[in-house]
Amino acid sequence: MELPNINHDLLPIPTLMQLEPVGNYDHPPRFLLLYGSLRERSFSRFLTEEAARILQHFGGEVKIFDPTELPMVGSVDESHPKVQELRALSQWSEGQVWCSPERHGAITAVMKNQIDWIPLEQGALRPTQGRTLAVMQVCGGSQSFNVVNTMRLLGRWMRMFTIPNQSSVPMAYKEFDDAGRMRRSAYYERVVDVMEELFKMTLLMRGRTDFLTDRYSERNERAVKAINRQIAQL
Repeated sequence: MELPNINHDLLPIPTLMQLEPVGNYDHPPRFLLLYGSLRERSFSRFLTEEAARILQHFGGEVKIFDPTELPMVGSVDESHPKVQELRALSQWSEGQVWCSPERHGAITAVMKNQIDWIPLEQGALRPTQGRTLAVMQVCGGSQSFNVVNTMRLLGRWMRMFTIPNQSSVPMAYKEFDDAGRMRRSAYYERVVDVMEELFKMTLLMRGRTDFLTDRYSERNERAVKAINRQIAQL
């Protein structure tokens, strides 16, 4: 998705790209962004696009998934093109941003449907394990944290490293202009803070996720299976 330049001057972060990741990387950090509304004037999409501009400004490679025409989980086979697109993007990403409106005190069905289509395991692949995650929400009224708290729970379940900082934008209709660009405010600065932290944590995690996600219980399970295979061959 082609995004216009950022609205506001952001201070450079010269130290970020000086961090030395473990392993060799010939590409910038990769980020997948998901939003939770299909409305034409969607504030969660606007906020997601602002986050994408900021990540691009920091030097990241960004892709935004369009949830339009993504079927409900269980209604079609996983070979559906939109499902395959979403899963491929999740596997491609090193970090993710989830942004949803609040509906009846919780995340929207559009947001949950995207997360539900991404399995914890897909053959030998784990589309979300070890990836960094930032969570954001938009509110129609006063500020709430119901949505970001729910997405934190989901991120933990998906074995993602969710950063401490988060963004909740109250009365979102006041925070965006007619073109869908976010006005300069403390809420905008918080979004910059969140994306900066996500970018930093993603760089720090590069080449270390296998080590950090290596679990005793899974090593033990593999060892038991190997012993059982050896016994079966006797």
